[in-house]
Order: sequence, then C-alpha cells, then structure tokens
Amino acid sequence: MSKINISTDKAPTAIGPYVQGVSYGDLIFTSGQLPICPNTGVVEGGCIKKATRCVLNNVQAVLAASGSGLDKVIKATVLLKDLGNFAQMNEVYWEFFGDNPPARTCFEVSKLLLDAIVEIEVVAFK
Repeated sequence: MSKINISTDKAPTAIGPYVQGVSYGDLIFTSGQLPICPNTGVVEGGCIKKATRCVLNNVQAVLAASGSGLDKVIKATVLLKDLGNFAQMNEVYWEFFGDNPPARTCFEVSKLLLDAIVEIEVVAFK
C-alpha cells in the first residue's frame, strides 16, 4: 500500500505544506477544512451555521475526490473558536450526517488559522 494525496479544485487549496487529504488503502484522512469558499478564497466568519455548512461542503468535496462520501465518515474532529456555538454547529452537522453520524470529538480552541470560527477534519473509508 502507498499513500495517495487527494486534491480537488472544489475545496480550498492547502495553506502551507500539506494536502487536502490522504488516502491510504481503504481509509481517507482529510486535513482540517476551514470555512473558505473554494471559488473566491473568502473566509466565512460571521455566522456559525454558514461557516459550518461551508466547512462540511469542503469536507464532502475532498471525500468525493477520493471516491468516498459523508456516509462513509467514521470519525470527525470539530474545532470551535467558541463552544457557545456548539448547538448551532450541531444543527448544520445534523443536516449533513443525519441519523448515521460518525464518532466525534469537539474542542474549543483559542485561535484557528485565518481567524476561522470552525474547522473540521474527518476519517472515512472508501
């Protein structure tokens, strides 16, 4: 088995020396996705629901580029700038994962890259 880097123009390009995701065997590991519009490069920062939707669309695009999808996510890590946004983030998260959510960890962090308010990374299978 070898590591295969995942790249798609439907998600933001990496901001540094990393890739959007990596496939290894039947597993896919996404890098943390920020609420960046892939077409404009603009960071969605005002509304946690819009930002979460943007992030999960980016996650979905990386997974699709690897031949996977949200239905195959087995673990998610959510980083929030303000844990007070947890309930609103959860509403959008539910829209994407519904009745079959993955295992998940959620942390409040003091700062995210580009002053984002949410970041999500996932592990999925093909």
